Amino acid sequence: MDAGSRMNSPPVTLINVFTVDPANQDELVDLLARATDTSVRHAPGFISATLHRSLDGTKVTMYARWRSREAYQAMREDPAPRPYFERALAIAKFEPGMYEVVRTFLPEDAPRLA
Repeated sequence: MDAGSRMNSPPVTLINVFTVDPANQDELVDLLARATDTSVRHAPGFISATLHRSLDGTKVTMYARWRSREAYQAMREDPAPRPYFERALAIAKFEPGMYEVVRTFLPEDAPRLA
């Protein structure tokens, strides 16, 4: 893929689901929030991230958007967030997934973007 086609490609979405003992859910949320706030969100190509916790305490999900796969991969190779990720993986199982948005649905009365 050449640089021109990468620049025109749509962003990628990562949906990372962590399964955790309910006793560790708050710690996991804190670890992921600190990693994102102190390091990940400053990485080139980062667009946004939303952190979710399940109501039953057994899951934590991070929904993150990146300009490209390469930008995400470069962040993963950065040593700064590594201690957070290593601790997270010590207390939770991790199911990552990389997606592209196919379609977004809005309420009928939602404002239309030009």
